[in-house]
Amino acid sequence: MRLKKFLPKRNPWSHKGQYGSVLIVAGSEKYTGSPIFNGLAALRSGSDLATLIGHSRAMEAATSTSPDLITIPLCGELKPSDTKNILSIQKDYDILIIGGGLARSKDTYEAIRKLIKGTKLPIVIDAEAIRAVGKSPIDLLKNKKAILTPHEDEFFALTGERVSCHMDTRKKKVKKWAKKLGVTILLKGHIDIISDGITVHENRTGSVYMTKGGFGDILSGICGSFLATGISPYEAAKAAAYICGKAGEEASKRYGPGVLASDAITFIPIAG
Repeated sequence: MRLKKFLPKRNPWSHKGQYGSVLIVAGSEKYTGSPIFNGLAALRSGSDLATLIGHSRAMEAATSTSPDLITIPLCGELKPSDTKNILSIQKDYDILIIGGGLARSKDTYEAIRKLIKGTKLPIVIDAEAIRAVGKSPIDLLKNKKAILTPHEDEFFALTGERVSCHMDTRKKKVKKWAKKLGVTILLKGHIDIISDGITVHENRTGSVYMTKGGFGDILSGICGSFLATGISPYEAAKAAAYICGKAGEEASKRYGPGVLASDAITFIPIAG
């Protein structure tokens, strides 16, 4: 398993939860797949436990998909009144992943901001959580150990700046905003750009067929799993982008344009 080279060596007396307990706030009535992809990707990339919190319909879908996923259903979409209970259990986890498939609403965005501001955990911020953070990114991300995983439109929502396909421009903007916000940014694309505001890295793994919904959720899950090991957000993001891209490549060799994000999950352990 080539994945091992990215992970810490295990003590023979290791126990459950020692190598990553991941908390995932994701999913909605409409988008039920995101937390499943987050959780299974985290588990396949080395984490021991994945707990999902989200709309009851999304949690029902998760329990039906895999018995490996722990679920905590919410009554309706994520809202501000849910945040107190979620923050009260963060001590039991190593990492928070937030954003995939959440509702695009005022209440959910407010809840996202409260969770990000209140959490003490390292955090992977994706999808709707990036858009929610874009309202006041400097304040919310101050002193956070965080990875943000935007595509181009989410990068615009976060920063107010568009990015072109010109590589030098993309690298400069990602580096600038990573430094300004004090986080690691992984800008997804044909070539992923990762920066911690000091160094910039290009990831060139992946396939043109990875345009199906769910691949970004897999990337976030892998980012969270690696970040839970204690390595820096920058190193976690670099490794996750590489592994996600390689898993997608392998799945695409088998399925071509018909490849699904779920096909890539089983290729994560042998990617690399």
